[in-house]
Amino acid sequence: MPIHPSIVILAGALATITLAIGGAARSDQDLAQRLSDEAAQVIAQEGGRGVTAKFTNRFGWPTRHPLLSGGERLNEGVRDKVAKSVAAIAGVGGIGWADGSVLARMGDQPLSPLHCQDDVDALLRARTIRFEESSSRIDVVSRELLDEVAQALRPCLGSIISITGHTDASGPEPGNLALSLERAEAVQSALITRRIPADGLRADGVGSSLPVPGLLPTDPANRRIEFKVVATQPLQPTPVDIPGPR
Repeated sequence: MPIHPSIVILAGALATITLAIGGAARSDQDLAQRLSDEAAQVIAQEGGRGVTAKFTNRFGWPTRHPLLSGGERLNEGVRDKVAKSVAAIAGVGGIGWADGSVLARMGDQPLSPLHCQDDVDALLRARTIRFEESSSRIDVVSRELLDEVAQALRPCLGSIISITGHTDASGPEPGNLALSLERAEAVQSALITRRIPADGLRADGVGSSLPVPGLLPTDPANRRIEFKVVATQPLQPTPVDIPGPR
């Protein structure tokens, strides 16, 4: 029985996607291994006896945002020096300590929002937050990427983080505008569930009005979510956070 051409095309597309995903995963693993090796070297150089840097998240996926553990007997000066040295490795994003210290302290200066912007941009250059077709429902395969985006944004809590949804021009623009906003709001909700404060997030949709430079407006690659750290504001304690008189 002859094979319908559409089946052949679909099989080829699936094979291409499988190879692409496999290649991306291999590349991510190679990067994580390189960063892990370099981190081990700088930890030893800084006298971080007992400290290890884990470049996988709780799901076992490779990540650029290591979790440092061990070295509980080291003084804070050494721990701080170790953390800063690991953070300075090319390709490493925000880091944290397993015992609860979220970031390596950078003296009296907070981490620049640009640092977070660069981390998020790097994540989205390699992968895209995907949605079910003609829907604002986030595809299951993008949940891991959202975990990493949330982790990359966490050092800039207190800033205003803009989430902008884009579509291609394949449909009527009123529908594109509505869908792009719904998708941005879906990402906003997903970040809130990942403990990014809602008061720092702003969702907007611009439809197909801002295609990627160099792409036709109808190119599917224009369907995307963009993030921008647009302002820095110090976190202010709310009344419930302020201890009352004893």
